[in-house]
Amino acid sequence: MSAPHSLDELTRLIQSRYKDLSPQFQAGARYLIDHPTQVSTLSARKLAALAGVQHLGYSGWDSLKTIFTQELHPPGAYAARAQSLVRHPESTQAAWQAAARQQTANLLALEHANQAALAQAVALLSDARRIVIAGFRSCYPAAFSLRYLCSLFRPDVLLLDDTGGAMSLDLHHLRPDDAAILISYAPYSREAIELADALPPQGCRVLALCDSQLAPIALHADCVLTFTTQGHSFFPTTVAIQALVEMLAQQLLVHGGKAAIAELSRAEARLHATGAYR
Repeated sequence: MSAPHSLDELTRLIQSRYKDLSPQFQAGARYLIDHPTQVSTLSARKLAALAGVQHLGYSGWDSLKTIFTQELHPPGAYAARAQSLVRHPESTQAAWQAAARQQTANLLALEHANQAALAQAVALLSDARRIVIAGFRSCYPAAFSLRYLCSLFRPDVLLLDDTGGAMSLDLHHLRPDDAAILISYAPYSREAIELADALPPQGCRVLALCDSQLAPIALHADCVLTFTTQGHSFFPTTVAIQALVEMLAQQLLVHGGKAAIAELSRAEARLHATGAYR
């Protein structure tokens, strides 16, 4: 058996074999999934005490730690990557071509990563009494876009933010038949992680849109859709995030059928009648 080459592959392997592991290995596997940011700092002795990685196809502890180090500590902070771009500038044409290749790869990866989970996500949202969406910092535009698109055919979609400290009140009103959508990627915003911890006690179902099955907002989510943020610039790209939320909104509309189309028609008519479109 070949060893997993990424955190997502490792997570799926552990999930598929979890029930067959001994209680000791189950405890170790849970630690690997629940504390991914700590694994790369552990000694071989500590890892050996936590999980039997030989059952996962790795030849030793160092090869396992490499997976976590590579994916949880990507090389270069924003400033360092920007400095590299300045020190080794490309022609404009070369930069465009490299960016286009990378964005194409990111978009193509969406289908492979989410083909099975998208239908589950749409069903989760369709069954909800109300949908609340949250994305902070660079994820806010995607959250706003998703809310805007969905509100055209569903009147029960809200955008969570903490303006004036209002988010704690909004959380208080959530019910078990509501659904929450959280959007975040590494490095994960403090607000998103705190919200992910606050939602389970409310009982509502959670859909996480993130860059890994092991992202902090994904660990306790009911459904996870993933995207990639690898770009050619100094900052993680959000092109795939936007594509994912547009696909999610599209499929939610399709699932809503005639009722959703009728609501969309009414919303569009109101926009024209009020002069929103010229």
